[in-house]
Amino acid sequence: MLKFPVLIGDIGGTNARFAILLDAYAEPKEFPGVRTADFASLDAAIEAAVLDKTSVRPLSALLAVAGPVDGDEIALTNHGWVVRPRAMFETLGLEEVVVLNDFEAQALGVVALGPQHMEKIGGGEAEEEASRVVLGPGTGLGVAGLVHARHMWIPVPGEGGHVDIGPRSPRDFAVFPHIEAIEGRISAEQMLCGRGLVNLYRAVAAADGVEPRLSAPAEITAAALSGGDAVAAEALDVFVTCLGRLAGDMALVFMSRGGVFLTGGIVQKIVPALKDGRFRAAFEDKAPHSALMRAMPVHVVTHPLAALAGLAAYARTPARFGVETEGRRWTSA
Repeated sequence: MLKFPVLIGDIGGTNARFAILLDAYAEPKEFPGVRTADFASLDAAIEAAVLDKTSVRPLSALLAVAGPVDGDEIALTNHGWVVRPRAMFETLGLEEVVVLNDFEAQALGVVALGPQHMEKIGGGEAEEEASRVVLGPGTGLGVAGLVHARHMWIPVPGEGGHVDIGPRSPRDFAVFPHIEAIEGRISAEQMLCGRGLVNLYRAVAAADGVEPRLSAPAEITAAALSGGDAVAAEALDVFVTCLGRLAGDMALVFMSRGGVFLTGGIVQKIVPALKDGRFRAAFEDKAPHSALMRAMPVHVVTHPLAALAGLAAYARTPARFGVETEGRRWTSA
């Protein structure tokens, strides 16, 4: 049980979002999000974005970070910050710090949020206590599972965004050789995140022998959805198709009869593209299990702060969740 007030934070590669939970019955007091690039460290960001804006002094912190949690120094995968929980006792006056993976928090959010925060992308009805999987293209690509056992929801963190992904269609074989690789391999994250969409756009342009004219994910998305740029439109089509393939793979791994949940700002902006049939076709194209896949529902999580909602739910009712904190909980005592 965390000591209240609890500072909760969702620390991504580009943005950090914070709230304070005064007690187990209060709604989180949210603070404006900040860009990670604007601060030298997480501690500095918390000081400026939270502690300088309120007289409430949190006793505990529950933080979700975009990277594997291992040891006393936790490096973000796609940013230079290193989270040092022990140092926070002195710099921030905390007595306890718990650090989770950011997609554990997203998985907790799937349980915490109601249907009003979901938009369905096909499939049948979810089985209430069946396993679930969460995917989120953002600065990187996050993946987590969620299983129900012993009357608890248990998040299963991992680095599933770094699995290999390869071409299938003749057009794929024309485009994929132009996708930027890392040490000779194309991981899902090289395609299915903000910079991944830029990689796809450049690869499609290179395959067609044209000069790319767009350079930002938001520009590419807008041009694709408006129909004003054929290269952007195809890049988004490839993005949606490959996201469907990967989501289907992860659904098979976790046997996600409880549903597949897509999170983050990118998917919230491309719901029309996700609904045009390409995503579901790729998701269900898993012979010999296509019938199984057709029954699995997929939802876009539309709540803008789903990870904070998940962290708040865990802070209020930790017994509801099977979150392993050994090696990820630090106390000042």
